[in-house]
Amino acid sequence: MSEKITLDSLGEKLDFFHQMYDAVRLVDPVEKRVLEYSGHCMEKTDKICYAYWQNGHICDNCISVRAYRKRRSFIKLECTPCKIMLVTALPIESAERPVILELLKDTTDTMLLGSGEYEKGQKFYAAVKDFNKMVIMDGLTSVYNRRFLNDRLPADISASILNKGQLSVIFLDIDNMKAINDTFGHAVGDRIIQRSAKIIQTCIRQDSDWVARYGGDEFFVCLNRTGDKEAGRIAKRIRDEFENCVFPVKDKNVTISVSQGIVTMPEQGCTADEIIKLSDRKMYEEKKRSRLER
Repeated sequence: MSEKITLDSLGEKLDFFHQMYDAVRLVDPVEKRVLEYSGHCMEKTDKICYAYWQNGHICDNCISVRAYRKRRSFIKLECTPCKIMLVTALPIESAERPVILELLKDTTDTMLLGSGEYEKGQKFYAAVKDFNKMVIMDGLTSVYNRRFLNDRLPADISASILNKGQLSVIFLDIDNMKAINDTFGHAVGDRIIQRSAKIIQTCIRQDSDWVARYGGDEFFVCLNRTGDKEAGRIAKRIRDEFENCVFPVKDKNVTISVSQGIVTMPEQGCTADEIIKLSDRKMYEEKKRSRLER
């Protein structure tokens, strides 16, 4: 839809949307709350938007936060335990808060993939899950990609502020990757980046933390419910694991080091862009110190 939807025009469009779709709702894509709209007023409810999918966690491929950031509509398929839904996310022009109109259409019995038995929908369910995973995973390392980082970090920051919890991040860069690529070739460099991603994953909590490949040989780690002291211990664990790891390349054993920028979000909070830039700057400051000490 090219026409912008405003709060003033939303009321007259809702009846049309309800006729066209199986479910229509307004959500705050950052705080992950369902919004109640009545009499041109918007109020936050206690309903969690991702509870609709009955899987207990934030959608990895969240198109609503993407629609809010990009100011345009996005479409995806998503699954409940018994339905496959086509989800359209449309940004609403609002000065009050982030608002997204979600339009959900049940496509369980109307979409087919190849040939097979569709009574239970298992084949298409698996395809939907695989597709959503592909969108937010880095192809080389199988950790999250930068798209996931941009979508998820604002939500985790908001949850930390609302719950009065702590959040820390680590911006990590592999040292001397250019020299490794120049000496041994990019295929070897790619294998080292893949191994590096696995090392980082083993050092964080799988149920609450996450790591994304920021680009090239840079990684971003989000540590939920983690203060500065614990973040420092995790960063040291990552550094120690790298120092103890040897990468066999042809007739040589290659060791690598990493530079890290650690930031714990201040009590007053900060934006995703701010915490990324600050941790990136701290990482480069550490890299510069390390070079001077050699």
